[in-house]
Amino acid sequence: MATKKTNKEEEKVVKPNEDVVPETDELTQLKEQLAQKTAEVEELNDQLLRKIAEFDNYRKRTLKEKAELILNGGEKTISAILPVLDDMERALSGMKNSEDVSAVLEGVELIYKKFVDTLEKMGVTIIETKDVDFDVDLHEAIAQIPAPTEEMKGKIIDCTLKGYKMGDKVIRHSQVVVGM
Repeated sequence: MATKKTNKEEEKVVKPNEDVVPETDELTQLKEQLAQKTAEVEELNDQLLRKIAEFDNYRKRTLKEKAELILNGGEKTISAILPVLDDMERALSGMKNSEDVSAVLEGVELIYKKFVDTLEKMGVTIIETKDVDFDVDLHEAIAQIPAPTEEMKGKIIDCTLKGYKMGDKVIRHSQVVVGM
């Protein structure tokens, strides 16, 4: 037997399309905001990738420039010292045939002066050791001896090997004997 549905039962039957909530202004705004934020994220991501690439290029360029500076600095140093080497070679060949010791000595002294002048032009200076207090930043004590006078205690008595600085940087410490 077939049962007859009443009006109330027919009203309770839900149709599938009635479940969907119609789009409201708030939902539309939220969708627009999401689209804007997504676009912003994509733009920021693109900017980040470009900045990373720029930084990587900058790093590579500065490393290359640093290597070139070191190479050029070495070339300049060698170029400045080569004339001294040439003079030394001439002096050595002249010493073989010379019997005048004073002329040979004078030639070697001139070469020495030229070499010191070349180093000074490059910013190299000798670390002073005469009548100065011992300074661990500049000097290396290789021996301590009793000071001849009370004023010489803690001062440099003798220098066995000269030290050199380039600007404020110590290239080689002076090896000294200190009074105690």
